[in-house]
Amino acid sequence: MNKFLVFVIVVFLQLNIFAQEAEKRCFKVLCYNVENYFDCIDDTLTNDSEYLPGGIRAWNNEKYRAKQANIAKVITAVGGWDAPALVGLCEIESRKCLIDLTRFSGLKNLGYKFVHYESPDARGVDVALLYQPHMFKPIHNEAIRIKFPTAPQSTTRDILFVSGVLPTHDTLHVFVCHFPSRLSGELESEERRWHVAAILRLKIDSIFAANNKPNILIMGDFNDYPTNNSMLKVLKALPPEKEVQPGKLYNLMFSMHLKGKGSHKHQGEWGALDQIIVSGNLLHPASKMFTLAEDAHVFDADFLLVADEKFLGKQPFRTYIGMKYTGGFADHLPVYVDFWY
Repeated sequence: MNKFLVFVIVVFLQLNIFAQEAEKRCFKVLCYNVENYFDCIDDTLTNDSEYLPGGIRAWNNEKYRAKQANIAKVITAVGGWDAPALVGLCEIESRKCLIDLTRFSGLKNLGYKFVHYESPDARGVDVALLYQPHMFKPIHNEAIRIKFPTAPQSTTRDILFVSGVLPTHDTLHVFVCHFPSRLSGELESEERRWHVAAILRLKIDSIFAANNKPNILIMGDFNDYPTNNSMLKVLKALPPEKEVQPGKLYNLMFSMHLKGKGSHKHQGEWGALDQIIVSGNLLHPASKMFTLAEDAHVFDADFLLVADEKFLGKQPFRTYIGMKYTGGFADHLPVYVDFWY
């Protein structure tokens, strides 16, 4: 074959590859437990006295605005030139917090809208979903209420469920979760997380029953690791495999956790309490929108970390250390996943 013709063919193929790469767009999803983003208004229906002016933490408008600015800084830093399409938030007190965050912070020019329900949580903390309207158009949303049969008076956060239309015109089913905490002890509280995981799994099964190749995205602070029974056996969120199946769930933080990495540090060890889980269809490169296991990340920018004087290394830079106000961010690092379409 003529050498010049070979050269032309090679150049054409390279240009075609470059064109395909240029057409690929990113749909970024961020999940962040912001740790006690409280307003300064007394909610008489919840126990929010700790974060009120005159409360034990001396919370005030100046600290509230600083917290708000820090959350906005994280979201914009993760997004870079392109803001995340979806942001799942945990430990938001109120609609006011979300209005102030989206309209009066560094996010004000990004056009975020939000979905939020007031949950029955005793402290008044909820989950919420921020979304870019040109990237995600909600068509259905609901709060999935959690009731514990063995403790009917006990309350916890709702699971937020939002279905919306993607730029590919497909539907994405999004769940934002904040499972019951471990404050009373891991073993003492694990039954509650199993119960919430079972309720979530029932909703997932109903979606699978209606569509054998759905696009499902689950994110949040699960207060359990990918290897715990609530996640692996009850929710059935598996480690990503070479041969993924559209009718199963896959935990994108699984391998990260096994390597000793994660979003939260406890007793000197990092772990993935914050996770993003997807249905198998979203892991298939032939899908209109997809991701790969290596597209899942913990955002560990230097400004989010401080020296860990007790266990060495670094730890999250918190708003408070004990009762001392330090003006930091949160006790969790954000996690994010890049999807491609």
